[in-house]
Amino acid sequence: MAPDHKLILYTRDWCGFCTLVTRTAARLGATIEERNIWQNRKWRQELLDGRGCATVPVLRRNCADGSSDWMPESGDIVRYLSEHYGKAGPPD
Repeated sequence: MAPDHKLILYTRDWCGFCTLVTRTAARLGATIEERNIWQNRKWRQELLDGRGCATVPVLRRNCADGSSDWMPESGDIVRYLSEHYGKAGPPD
């Protein structure tokens, strides 16, 4: 991942899939801002505005140019993190 990207993970309490993603990110040393949609209505609204639903986990990648993309599905997020933060660490 380029250094100008910021990762934000939308989660909620009591979500096993969210826990899987957060543990994977921690194990790989990925810097991710976690936003629990049950703790802040603004974060839930961001998710609804961006995706049209409040299903979590969802990884949002914000780019320096102001664009962003959304990645749902824990398996896809774990795969993405493993590819970008695996043994070699994040690419330059």
